[in-house]
Amino acid sequence: MLDILYRDEYLIAINKPHGLLVHRSPIAADVEEFALQILRDQVGLKVNPVHRLDRKTGGVLLFAFNKDAEIAMQQQFMENRVKKKYLAIVRGHTPDSETIDYQLRKENGTLQQALTNYITLKRAEIDVPFGSHATSRYSLIEASPETGRMHQIRKHMSHVFHPIIGDRTHGCNKQNKLFKDKWDMTTMLLHASQLNFKHPVIGEELTIEAPLQAEFVRVMDLMNW
Repeated sequence: MLDILYRDEYLIAINKPHGLLVHRSPIAADVEEFALQILRDQVGLKVNPVHRLDRKTGGVLLFAFNKDAEIAMQQQFMENRVKKKYLAIVRGHTPDSETIDYQLRKENGTLQQALTNYITLKRAEIDVPFGSHATSRYSLIEASPETGRMHQIRKHMSHVFHPIIGDRTHGCNKQNKLFKDKWDMTTMLLHASQLNFKHPVIGEELTIEAPLQAEFVRVMDLMNW
């Protein structure tokens, strides 16, 4: 059963588990479970996603029950009128705040403007040797992307040398191996914590929040946060 965060006659939002695909994809032909089908069967109604989350990212995922609401919400996302917040655990001690203004390349090679703001919520230094260092340092950040590029937060945090723990594509392989070997942790520690937008039919401001999931909480505990 998926955790339903919000529901009315037009929209429904879930707390997508880390590792669950939103819908069928040719790049994961062997996968048989998808958020779209699970939610459809759970509520007994057709649903369509109005935005995307990476497979390994958990958190708020929004669906629409009808085409008009779907199109209206997709328009808001395309026009960057939806405010998004993400929580991530990254390597190293990040600055108190930072704006990352760094263009990202599409699959066809075209460069796109990409802007991510983040603030640091917590820092930790734990007694686990890493490389030539006697300890390991980590930070908990809250990221607010102003654009919606593919893997934007993941690529931006890697660009500033604070990659997200568990990110196999853009992260630090040595850190990922440390977390797997020492704590049996393979989850990518990126969580879509909040969406804020204007309801496409009712017109009121909505804020939908998703609680952290078990593996993310487990690492928070390891850090004594």
